[in-house]
Amino acid sequence: MRPPESPQNGKRRPASFSIEEESAARNETLPVPRRSPRSFEDGVVVTPDEQDPFVTPPELAAEAIPVAEPRKRKKFSFVNLATAAFGTFLSLAFGLWADSVVRDLFTRADWLGYAALGALAIGLVAVAVIVGREIFGMMRLSAVQTLKAQAEQAALSPRPTAARAVVATLAKLLSHRAETAKGRANLDATKDEIIDGPQLIELAERELLAPLDRKARALILGSSKRVSIVTAISPRAIVDLAYVLFEVTRLIRAMAELYGGRPGTLGLLRLMRDVIAHLAVTGSIAVGDGVAQQVLGHGLASRLSKRLGEGVINGLLTARIGIAAMDLCRPLPFRAVKRPGISDFISDIAAVGGRKDEQ
Repeated sequence: MRPPESPQNGKRRPASFSIEEESAARNETLPVPRRSPRSFEDGVVVTPDEQDPFVTPPELAAEAIPVAEPRKRKKFSFVNLATAAFGTFLSLAFGLWADSVVRDLFTRADWLGYAALGALAIGLVAVAVIVGREIFGMMRLSAVQTLKAQAEQAALSPRPTAARAVVATLAKLLSHRAETAKGRANLDATKDEIIDGPQLIELAERELLAPLDRKARALILGSSKRVSIVTAISPRAIVDLAYVLFEVTRLIRAMAELYGGRPGTLGLLRLMRDVIAHLAVTGSIAVGDGVAQQVLGHGLASRLSKRLGEGVINGLLTARIGIAAMDLCRPLPFRAVKRPGISDFISDIAAVGGRKDEQ
């Protein structure tokens, strides 16, 4: 619409116009286009919640948290081949030596020969029992890792068949623990109920493993406190090293027995190697800046002496080893229960150092 012009000089006089009314009138006259229905099933990609950065922060995602896993082993190794060859040779040499000794004793006196045979038989039976215990210990550790892998696979499927099998195996594995009696009874009551596989795995984790997790935390905290106190008052570094090694070994064995592993000597050495390998990969075996900053950030530098500060850091490193052992020995991955971190033990370990400083 053109504005009216003045008849005197041909110039436009000031005037006001209502644009909204004109736009509304124009929109009423225009036809409204209608969109035909379309399908977007092939073109729409739904991002899972755990991968959406606006739902779950990247630093809190499950894949961002380092979890201790057993190191993969090679199928063939020259070290194993050499060990088997020399073991066979030494076994044959021992057999020839034992046969020679028994023959010589029989030539001297029959009772000496029979005594040697009896002692040899008792020794062989004892060795067989020891070897059997070591083999069963290794098999139990492998069964725990196999159960963990099966649980991860069962959690991916909504069907409860695989999850029921995992829960039954877990209940059998932990049947000797009195802490799981109530949880096993609660799981038995859900046999006739319809529960999806992931929810059933989470229910088993809360009912069976949550009581053991609390006891595992108490074990880690107790070992960390003892290491912190001993390393703070010991006069020699060799004493610190020996006691830390003793305490870590006892903690790893107790953690394995708590979750149904019960390893022997060889199984314990293998488990310790896996724990150290995990700590070496994650960079937590050394006194890093992260732990030191956490300690200093809680105001401990002004309250603790240098020696007590070293004891607190040693206690935190012991707690980190205990957490790694917990990851390895736990038969189910952390899903429904929060995974403990080093920050959960800082205040308790620091309180021990503060009391020692006041004394």
